[in-house]
Amino acid sequence: MNDSLQNAIELLVNSKHAIAYTGAGISVESGIPPFRGEDGLWNKYDPNILELSYFYLRPDKSWKVIKEIFYDFFGEAKPNKAHTVLAELEHLALIKAIVTQNIDNLHYDAGSKEVYEFHGNSRMLVCTGCNKKYMAAETNLNGVPLCTSCNDLLKPDFIFFGEKIPEVAYRKSIEAAQKADVVVIIGSTGEVYPAASIPRYAKENGAKIIEINPEKSLFTDSITDLFIKGKATEIMHELLIGIKQKI
Repeated sequence: MNDSLQNAIELLVNSKHAIAYTGAGISVESGIPPFRGEDGLWNKYDPNILELSYFYLRPDKSWKVIKEIFYDFFGEAKPNKAHTVLAELEHLALIKAIVTQNIDNLHYDAGSKEVYEFHGNSRMLVCTGCNKKYMAAETNLNGVPLCTSCNDLLKPDFIFFGEKIPEVAYRKSIEAAQKADVVVIIGSTGEVYPAASIPRYAKENGAKIIEINPEKSLFTDSITDLFIKGKATEIMHELLIGIKQKI
């Protein structure tokens, strides 16, 4: 076990309010590609399908691609070891909350309870007219789904380009960053704002930053205290073993 991993274990075991901050990288090993980068989804699909104005103008085209990506493809993904370890660390009261950029529901599926979905989630749909919510799994997505109450257009309950961050998730994420004495960053490049401000805010409030990524990120040389390079599943597994030996 390397020194950085050992130090990370010590920080977490001795923390009073540790939180996790996760990005697309944590879900790559579940078969979900990131949106950006060489193998990113936006190299295959037109990102305009998630532009709010385009969605209202051509809901048929948008919904066809949304269903393909987020429900046919993402819907097959299962939580990996990194997700389940975070859920176990929450059960052990060592992780108090997870702030995630991801909309794939995998923290939820892994059993984590205190999850602040900064960009919303794909398991719910929301009516663009009356705001009534629906479970996506219980809704017919073959075609453009409409509200059964007001017959208006339904959209996934995650933010599109041009939408604001969900108010409750934003507030809870800020509060978590204020309380945090340790932040574990997993699978985030630090490129997407305002989400990337959460670990930075925690650092300004005195938190120690542990970063787990396959390569350096925008966090690494600016706020990270411990950088552990590698696959999230492998590192989180080792982290859990080490923590259980300590507690």
